[in-house]
Amino acid sequence: MPDPLTAPPALTPAQAAALRHVRHMALRDRPVALATIAPHLAGSGTAYQAEQVVAAVAAYGRLTLNFHPDRLLRDGRTVAEALDQDGVYRSQFETGISNGGLTAFPGGDRDRWEATMFGGAYQRPGVLPAERPKYGGLNLLDHADGACPRFGSCHLRLRPEALGRATLSFGDSHTQPKDAGTLDVFEPVLAALLEATAGTGVSLGLAGMDTGTLLRTLLRHSERESTVAGRALDDYIEAQIHGEVNLARDVEALVVDPSFRGTDAGRILGGIARRHGFPLRWHAGFELPVNGVDAEFRGPDIPPLAARVHAQFARPGEPVHAALVGRAAASVVREPGRWVDRGPVEVTLQHLKQLWHVLVRFGAPASG
Repeated sequence: MPDPLTAPPALTPAQAAALRHVRHMALRDRPVALATIAPHLAGSGTAYQAEQVVAAVAAYGRLTLNFHPDRLLRDGRTVAEALDQDGVYRSQFETGISNGGLTAFPGGDRDRWEATMFGGAYQRPGVLPAERPKYGGLNLLDHADGACPRFGSCHLRLRPEALGRATLSFGDSHTQPKDAGTLDVFEPVLAALLEATAGTGVSLGLAGMDTGTLLRTLLRHSERESTVAGRALDDYIEAQIHGEVNLARDVEALVVDPSFRGTDAGRILGGIARRHGFPLRWHAGFELPVNGVDAEFRGPDIPPLAARVHAQFARPGEPVHAALVGRAAASVVREPGRWVDRGPVEVTLQHLKQLWHVLVRFGAPASG
């Protein structure tokens, strides 16, 4: 009998149907994708074939789920507390929070995107919120901040087996990407990746990396994780993981922003790692002096918000970093009257998300 702690989860009919739909569409698109891939490989200065690249993705790619551990769920718990108590990672349809858009409800934007992406599998009668996919990214080059730091300062790195029940798209699902696939039919996603990185390498945290360098880096991959941050905010290979994400069974490592050292969230995450037997790792983090917050990247509302957050929540000598932004985000939820001069709570929370984006884009590694 399979060990329930290591055996892959049984997929529900809706989850299995979603995987089948994406795979079917990818098989339809594979011939065109191969025709797109061929000239990129030929011009890359390498002798790699498409099947070698796809095999390297299967061997070395890891799914990561980025999250902010100190954000509050609608039941009042922090994300870290919920992970600790529940032992599973939940989707926005269950938690009611997101570091993207808040549209995970029947008839909402995310519901409509999923209907298109997965052939209506999750809109069938009787499908429960817990059945919905969990969103992360494919971390091709082991960037230390995960595949999608836009969505959180920390991340769960999943075991390679999770790739077998993931669907993958080049670009975030809110853009309704046309290039999608599965691990065994990855060519449409690879074609989109090579098209996007050809010549410039501006996507996926690959600035300055041309197609040849990307391929050589991927295929000469070592088991040692990179210490380099990818800083991927707007371009990434999104992963939709179908079936339960169980910490004990599915997580290979927990990677945490250093600003959470010595905090309640950091202690809870450490306890999770110890209890489930996977390593707790720290990436280099992102921090900025309060007067170093860019006014152009996410708009002019962000620097004055950073100054206010720093004045009200920072400790002496503390820069702007992930945990500081989290203190403010918790205050907005718990003490909305304190922020009423800024307008609706939703606007302030959105601006705090954008402050985090500025940190990812421009922040320096944490001192010390």
